[in-house]
Order: sequence, then structure tokens, then C-alpha cells
Amino acid sequence: MNSAMNKEDFSYDIIILGGGAAGLGVALEMPGHARLAVFSKHKLDQGATNWAQGGIATVLGDADSFESHITDTIKAGAGLSDPEIVRHVVESGPEVIAKLESYGIQLTHEDGAGPLHLNREAGHSHRRIVHAADATGRAIQACLEHQLSGRANADIFEDHMAIDLIIRRDASGAGGRCVGVYALDRNRGRVDLFRARIVVLATGGASRAYLYTSNPPGATGDGIAMAWRAGCRIANMEFIQFHPTSLYLPGVDFGGRSFLITEAVRGDGGVLRNLGGERFMPGYDDREELAPRDIVARAIDDQMKRRGEPHVWLDISHKPAEEVTAHFPNIHETLLSHGIDMTSGPIPVVPAAHYTCGGVKVDEYARTSISGLLACGEVTCSGLHGANRLASNSLLEALVFAHRAIRPAVEYAKSSALEERIPAWDESGTHNTREWVLVQHNKQEVRRLMSDYVGIVRSTLRLERAERRVQLLYEETEDFYDRTRVSSALCELRNLIAVAHLIVASARRRKESRGLHFMADYPESDSAQVHDTLFEYGRNR
Repeated sequence: MNSAMNKEDFSYDIIILGGGAAGLGVALEMPGHARLAVFSKHKLDQGATNWAQGGIATVLGDADSFESHITDTIKAGAGLSDPEIVRHVVESGPEVIAKLESYGIQLTHEDGAGPLHLNREAGHSHRRIVHAADATGRAIQACLEHQLSGRANADIFEDHMAIDLIIRRDASGAGGRCVGVYALDRNRGRVDLFRARIVVLATGGASRAYLYTSNPPGATGDGIAMAWRAGCRIANMEFIQFHPTSLYLPGVDFGGRSFLITEAVRGDGGVLRNLGGERFMPGYDDREELAPRDIVARAIDDQMKRRGEPHVWLDISHKPAEEVTAHFPNIHETLLSHGIDMTSGPIPVVPAAHYTCGGVKVDEYARTSISGLLACGEVTCSGLHGANRLASNSLLEALVFAHRAIRPAVEYAKSSALEERIPAWDESGTHNTREWVLVQHNKQEVRRLMSDYVGIVRSTLRLERAERRVQLLYEETEDFYDRTRVSSALCELRNLIAVAHLIVASARRRKESRGLHFMADYPESDSAQVHDTLFEYGRNR
């Protein structure tokens, strides 16, 4: 792995946008003769993978079965999961774990040296969550980075933000092939041209479109927005998953995000109570605290709004203290630093935007609708999650599709020549501005209106109001972008507004309630709407 700060040859066989599990997974599986570039908007370890607590859903042992995991996934997906994709991803689980172990990851075992310890999380009918204590993502990130550090064919571009994909279209303007990317060097403030035979999107999700989110600051939907502007098909953006239990501590900043209390706390016996001390989940679903995330999040939201209370309690203090601290050491330590002891009392929690179930539409080999452009991880809509992601299926999906992407990536790289006739980035007619207050104001406005109008519970009236406001923000931002020299803040705003538009437009189309999309004026599911919500730039704006 090489530092690429002073290189002048920006031509690669493969460019990978994103330095989390999906992006690094692709990089590690590529043949050694391929020249790779891996881009990370910040440092490699500042993406969403590093913050994932729960684990990887995987069937191990005789007590569980692939069929059970498949059934749980499809049930959570509320009719929109692709059964063939679900089967392939589920059945690939043991191979994913074996590969991580071959890389040297330290997973949690029973009694330290026994079989792998398995947690149970919401929506799962068995204990099947392989984990590294309560910081699995951190362990995966460190493991994959360490493996990549020994690869001489890989250049790492940290603090580089992709601005737009470069698409070469035929004479009629139809079709198109991705031939590279324009990227902003955030340290130098300049935009460089990077040519490639193949580009892989692994940029993560878009939950920073909401005011309260578990996602790191970089989760601004960059890959989805770039793919949309390039003409890719985007699917199912109405399905935004809210994690039911993020820590409620007003005024405390965890690096611009919420601190999650993993679902495994409920899987280990934690119960939810309102501020009156009443356990309320039995009144919403017969699976109680182990119902899927959308049901639990709506129940918490309903309790808070009905009772006028700012949060609810998550309580596992009835369990032996040594068991709680052994299973959740990082959460326990973080809570103690804020004066909360989860072994002796409840934890204040609220829902937060957590996972983007829609995204760039891909097939079973991570191919998008544009030649030369692959995608894997949270940036995609692969058909696995459907209308709602089953807990801990996301890291599994990222690593499975990273492997699936290798075959088309190698084929593209062999058959495609580097495109030489690409113009350099043109910033003529633009200027620096001192009006950055407009960027910050518009970012806060779009995040607030998405939280208020396009959150856990929606309605036609709320969506109509959101649509008008997002359209105005879109027009203002595009005008500002056209006249102003780019910065990461401006590009992020542009991307946030693009994904907000896609979320609102998708939600407006789906006049039913399904999975994560709950409409107050269409509270039932409609069998006629068992299909993806598809958008393509220039056709469905």
C-alpha cells in the first residue's frame, strides 16, 4: 500500500471509491498485477464500518439453518427482497467468516477459546451474530487495513473526495461507460482527473440527510448522488432505516453522530420502558423487543409523541453485572464516562437515522446500469434488504458483494482501454466566496426538514411540503455550485440535497405502508405495489 500524495500518474486499472468493508474487500480480492487506487473522503477508518457494533449475521452450527436465516431476511424485507440474492448472500456467510479469520481478525469465542460466541438481534429467530465484543466494525476495519498495507499494487488517497463520475457516451448520447472520476484533494484544494478501466462505488449511505443519525459525518450520500447524476438507476430510496436505540444525551457531541446502543442489548434481554416505567413493546408486536427495527422504532416514536416525552428507557440492569460488562465492554465504558451505569439502571434512548436500504441498483455481480461502474455495500440496492434491513446483514452483504464484484471487474479491466480524451477539471467562470453561511444554513435546513417531514412516520401533506422545500434548496444550491469553486462542504451539500430529493420523490410514489416506509394516510400494504421504486436522472426528476 503506497501513499499517493505526490504522484502525477493518475491512471489506474481500478479505482475504488470508499475505504470501508466493501471497498477494502474489493481491493484485497483483486489480482496483484492490477493497479488500484482506493479513495477515502477522510481517513480510512472514519467511515461507517469502523462504527458498526453488532456483527455479521451468519449461520453456524446445527441449531440454526440457512433456510431460517433466509426466511427471517425475507420477512423483514416486507415482500421486496430478491429471494435468489437473499439465498446467495446467506449461504456465503460461513465463507465470509472463514476469510476474515484467515486475515487474522480476533472474533469473540465462548469462554475465550471455545466456539464462536453468537448474539441474537431483532428479527432473527436464532443466535447467529458473529462478533468481536461490541465493536465488530472496528475489528473488521483494522483487519482489512492491515492486510491492504502489504499490497504494493494499491495506492491510498485519503482526504480525497470524488466529485463526479466521468461517463463516455456514444455519438447519440445514449449508453455510456464510466472511464474515471474527478476528485477533490481536500488538503490542497485542487481537483484532479483520475482515469480508470473500472470504477467501484463503495461510498456508504446517506443518513446524514437527517438531523439525528448514527452515521459518521461523511455519510452524505455521495456515491448515490454521483451515480444518479451519471444516469444510473437508483432504487427504493424511500426505505431509510432508523436505529431504535441511540443514546439520548442532549448537548453531547459524539463526533457529529449519535452513539448507538446495539440491538444485541435487547437480544440479551434488555427491555424498553416509557418514562412511566411501563414496558410497552408487548402492546405493539408479539416479538416484543426482538421485533424488526422499523416496528421498534415506530413504537418508541409513538410512545414519545403520545406521552410528550423526550426519550424512552432501555433497561438490562436485571442481568448479572459481570455478564453485561463482558458482552458490552465498550458501551458500558462509554456510558460510565457520562454518568450512566447500565448494570444498575436504564439507558435513555431515541431512534436515529441509521441505514439506507435503497441506493444504486445492482445485479448479482455488483454491476450497475452503466458499463464499467460497479457498486457494493450500503451505496447499493442489491435486492437483499428489500423494504427493511435485517440486523447485521449489512456487513455480510458488503463482503459478499465485494467478492462477487471481482469477476466483472477483472473482465472490464481486461477488455477496456484507458480513455485518453478526457478534459481536465474546468473551473473557469467560478470564484471563491465568503458566503459559506449559505452552505451551512442550507445543510441544516435540509436535514431538519427531512427529520420533520420524511422521518419514521410520513403523510402526503408532509411529503408535499418537503418536496417544495427540497426543490427550492436544489435550485439554490445548483446555482451556487455553478458559480463557486468547489469545496468538500459544497459538494456534500449538493449530494445531500440530491439524495433528499430521491427519498422524497420515492416516498411520494409509494402510496402504502411497507417496511420502513410508513404513511399515516395509507397505513396498510398494497399487493399492487410489490415492486422497486426506480429513478433515473433526467427522466424522473
